[in-house]
Amino acid sequence: MADSIAKQYWSLTKPRVVALIVFTAVIGMFLAVPGMPPLRQALLGTLGIWLAASSAAAINQILDSRIDAQMARTSWRPLVSGTLTPRQALVFAMVLGAVSMAVLVVGVNPLTALLTFASLIGYAVVYTVYLKRATPQNIVIGGLAGAAPPLLGWAAVTNMSGEWDWPYALLLVLIIFVWTPPHFWALAIFRRDDYARAMVPMLPVTHGVQYTRWQILFYTVLLVVVTVLPRLTGMSGNFYLGGALVLGAVFIWYAWKLMDPPDEFYAMRVFNYSIVYLMALFAFLLVDHWLLPWLQPVPAFVLRAAVP
Repeated sequence: MADSIAKQYWSLTKPRVVALIVFTAVIGMFLAVPGMPPLRQALLGTLGIWLAASSAAAINQILDSRIDAQMARTSWRPLVSGTLTPRQALVFAMVLGAVSMAVLVVGVNPLTALLTFASLIGYAVVYTVYLKRATPQNIVIGGLAGAAPPLLGWAAVTNMSGEWDWPYALLLVLIIFVWTPPHFWALAIFRRDDYARAMVPMLPVTHGVQYTRWQILFYTVLLVVVTVLPRLTGMSGNFYLGGALVLGAVFIWYAWKLMDPPDEFYAMRVFNYSIVYLMALFAFLLVDHWLLPWLQPVPAFVLRAAVP
């Protein structure tokens, strides 16, 4: 019984979503410094960001329980099924949030705590309470909160103390920000009947599936352009660029084929590839970061970051 309850609390944290968030935050940590990031800040930063993201996910489920009850993909969630009460979920979310802030303020730095808290509020409150129900551009506007993890990871190990920290950290944020619409709209196409039933104004519901497909294609092309910027700015090298272009070409192919899909499930294939795409893209950034000292002179921004 205890094991079952623990699983219900665990599901409140949306572990698969949070895993991707933490992954991009950790990559941000490694890209922020020329060598290994400081161990204490990296470990405590990862813990604090994970706890905060889990708290935001639980709050999202509390506020979205009415919507979740009307959607097939979320009807199993513990607040909908009644295995957990809203009060239990709220206490759990508040504890996670409080512990995350304590860890980040005391063990990392106040700036990371502030940025993480802003991201938590942006997703759990601004997006969930207002944007999700107010506009079909909810994913575009609200995507900023979900794009913040690399910035949080960067701040955790540098405290943004160098003048060259912000532009490169924000470049990582921009990549995830532009990636979010094609990623989520592919899911929204497949689940459009659920969203319509729950009266959530997702783009396929308000503007139709074909319009959404064009938007996915547009944002995918824009994403490929944005992912070239790390190479153009000297943040990464040719190894990353090659990987980014190959990954981007496949994503564009998926998006183009979605214009006239072979079956109804194809939108989910696009959605699934988008997850693989983001993980692989950030993995290329990390590998390239370690290869740079061996393949070419160290970029100027890395040298500046190494100077106290």
